[in-house]
Amino acid sequence: METMHAAGRRNLPPVPRTSAETIPPAPQAAPAPVAAPAVPDATARLDAGQAFVTRLRAAAAAFADAAGAESAVVREVVPPARHRRARCRVVFRSPDGAESDLTFVGERRRAGAPAIEELDGGIIRWLADGQQRDPAWLMADEESTDGLAIDLTAWLAAG
Repeated sequence: METMHAAGRRNLPPVPRTSAETIPPAPQAAPAPVAAPAVPDATARLDAGQAFVTRLRAAAAAFADAAGAESAVVREVVPPARHRRARCRVVFRSPDGAESDLTFVGERRRAGAPAIEELDGGIIRWLADGQQRDPAWLMADEESTDGLAIDLTAWLAAG
């Protein structure tokens, strides 16, 4: 039983075929295997700022050794930029359990300057050289716990 009347149906002419449908497709060769993309090394994906932060955080044990501390934790790292200086805040725990919190400030990044590579080495040298706090290389820093930061650029220049 049909619910539509024959008078309501429209008779349409057939749709003409395209030329692509009338020509049989040419046999195709199997696609060449696609080589898996090389997975880059994890450090290759890091930008310069991330690499700077990673390197300073990884140097915590070297900081502790240079300071004669039991352990060290890098609490804060700010990579250098054209408008700001590099900074690194390290908390040391001495064998007697006392903690000390130091903030180090490095250079701004300049084109071609190796300063980004030298902050960790400068911190280790300052710690190993007796941690002297001369006003010539101490600077006011409202973000550090004691209000002072060690200016490694001035210390290295005086050195």
